[in-house]
Amino acid sequence: MGSLDHNFKKSGFNISSMPNSQQEKIVIGEAGYVLEDVPHLSDYIPNLHTYPNPLQDNPSYSVVKQYFVDVDDTVAQKIVIHKNSPRGIHFRRAGPRQKVYFEPDDVYACIVTCGGLCPGLNTVIREIVCGLYYMYGVSRVMGIDGGYRGFYSKNTIPLTPKVVNGIHKRGGTILGTSRGGHVTKKIVDSIQDRGINQVYIIGGDGTQRGAAVIFEEIRRRGLNVAVAGIPKTIDNDIPVIDKSFGFDSAVEEAQRAISAAHVEATSFENGIGLVKLMGRDSGFIAMYATLASRDVDCCLIPESPFYLEGRGGLFEYIEHRLRDNGHMVIVIAEGAGQELVSESLKSSDPSGNKLLHDVGLWISERIKEHFSKQKKMVINLKYIDPTYMIRAIPSNASDNVYCTLLAESAVHGAMAGYTGFTVGPVNGRHAYIPFNRIIEKQNKVVITDRMWARLLSSTLQPSFLRTRDIIKENKEEEPLTQLADNSTTNDNLMEKQILC
Repeated sequence: MGSLDHNFKKSGFNISSMPNSQQEKIVIGEAGYVLEDVPHLSDYIPNLHTYPNPLQDNPSYSVVKQYFVDVDDTVAQKIVIHKNSPRGIHFRRAGPRQKVYFEPDDVYACIVTCGGLCPGLNTVIREIVCGLYYMYGVSRVMGIDGGYRGFYSKNTIPLTPKVVNGIHKRGGTILGTSRGGHVTKKIVDSIQDRGINQVYIIGGDGTQRGAAVIFEEIRRRGLNVAVAGIPKTIDNDIPVIDKSFGFDSAVEEAQRAISAAHVEATSFENGIGLVKLMGRDSGFIAMYATLASRDVDCCLIPESPFYLEGRGGLFEYIEHRLRDNGHMVIVIAEGAGQELVSESLKSSDPSGNKLLHDVGLWISERIKEHFSKQKKMVINLKYIDPTYMIRAIPSNASDNVYCTLLAESAVHGAMAGYTGFTVGPVNGRHAYIPFNRIIEKQNKVVITDRMWARLLSSTLQPSFLRTRDIIKENKEEEPLTQLADNSTTNDNLMEKQILC
């Protein structure tokens, strides 16, 4: 394990540990090279034994040339750089090592799923179990029933290749899940008392925060236990990694709802199909489903504020589309427009997530009220909410392969003695990423980026930004004449978009 660190020391480079709760391992190299490394059991447990990797005698892998990953291999966070820019941040490359830090017969692993459902959970569970069994000869694996609280309040589920054989064809998680229930001392006590030495934690950013705390307590106690996280969020809002598992399946299934909305909208006079998709804080599913569909006239996401009434507002745009096309399809992410609905709901769920209003139901009622009462215009609006149907589906072919790679990378990392890490693809190569990088922020749609521009070009919707800013400035006592001039200008721009 120490080859990379040794090479950098020998070359005169600087290795520093940044003083924070995560005790980050930072390796500084030439030309601005920075390795954000993950912890290793040998960092705090001296004189650990190593063993030859059982894969070297596995007939299934004997045909692979250079199957083992070199300990010096890293993955660059940014693949596009300028000619004279630094080499930038790197992460340790995932994959099997020639030496492992666990005897297969001594391994007692556990798997837990936390948070909401997501396509692919069962596939990850299956491939962790099968990876441990078929690649490393580990036969003792158990599932924790019911999320974090299952460590101390529920029964466990023995997991073998036979038990998990066909679960990838089912939605949900065979282990059950829950939100909250994270009591660090009880969880680590249970891990210690049961003799567990590998913990695989599948969940979103809140779950990974919990995994980081569990790892810190395990390290504080000096336990020989590897903690590996597999990031899960259907919203694709995990930073650093290319995408999260289940996202492709969600976008594909969202197409069915959009297609149904389009059929409804085109079958009636002034038909409007309104589809609410997942996306509490990030609108990736709504954006990619809109781009893939090409039947959507307006996509509303949390990152892009919008307003309803007045020049350049949503109501005016709907009126233009109905007048020109006779129908319209709107996609809205569940977290969009929450500031418009009400300020009355302030409570949170057990995971600390703010409870959201049903913005789809709210906006459908506002649209009906505006056009029937104020405009005296007949519309036929159909509201479709496929949220929980999408979460509950099995993963598609793309996600099944992706989940397999995630699970196997996590198993390779734990067997090699790495701990306190999350696994995921960075620029197409799987890497071990420190927990702190995964939980430091949420990945969001950048509405000044080319992908959002592609969406605007596809839907021809206004961005809503310019007029919104003008209205805000007007409230701050901007001269009325200036507002009128700017509003007229923006109106003309919107007309051009609609007529294209």
